[in-house]
Amino acid sequence: MDKPKQSFRRHFKPIRRRFKPIRRYLKPIRRHLSPIRSGDRIDYKNMSLISRFISEQGKILSGRVNRLTSKQQRLMTNAIKRARILSLLPFLYNEN
Repeated sequence: MDKPKQSFRRHFKPIRRRFKPIRRYLKPIRRHLSPIRSGDRIDYKNMSLISRFISEQGKILSGRVNRLTSKQQRLMTNAIKRARILSLLPFLYNEN
């Protein structure tokens, strides 16, 4: 007589899944408001707005530091570059 067929899974150990430990003390989620208000237009002529997004050395700050969305950061970068070309902003700030 033939032996009864054993199931294929019986020969292998079951897969153990590792679960992440539960963090009991979670920090509250802070939502930062965007520094650009809804009425502000990102434009190369708006120097009071543009000057907030430039470092002391004259570099364009990153979107993560500015807390801007990618679209706002792209518009701000283009506005700063246009203001530099039209000589409304210097390319470099000299420390002399």
